[in-house]
Amino acid sequence: MTAFQVNGKAVNVDADPSTPVLWALRDHLHLTGTKFGCGAALCGACTVHLNGQPVRSCSTPISAVTGQKIITIEAVGADKVGHAVQAAWVRHDVAQCGYCQSGQIMSATALLRANRSPTDADIDNAMAGNICRCGTYARIRAAIKDAAKTLA
Repeated sequence: MTAFQVNGKAVNVDADPSTPVLWALRDHLHLTGTKFGCGAALCGACTVHLNGQPVRSCSTPISAVTGQKIITIEAVGADKVGHAVQAAWVRHDVAQCGYCQSGQIMSATALLRANRSPTDADIDNAMAGNICRCGTYARIRAAIKDAAKTLA
């Protein structure tokens, strides 16, 4: 049994300690907003926040999150930063196919929690490794800038 917090709730997952957080979330806790992309921590579709930092849940074993706090896409909008990012995503019609968007939003929210006035270089650095096969990068950047302006 591995005990940790997800979206503010204490959870216990009865799975092999090497089970990736992604599969604990999806298969054991039925939180399916976090997506499987590559399984090798390269695409960012599985991004969640671990103690406030973006991590790739496909390569993070549940043994590494014992006693830790995880926030998923299902709860990221509960605070003003996450809400601002999600609202900007809608205003800028960012999602095309939408598959990568939960990971994109999680990375963008982590960026704006740490830096309310990101430069283009800051955005590029924070979003590096979040792949959008539809190529909505210009809309993602515009939405991040819009959310930052909303939060200012």
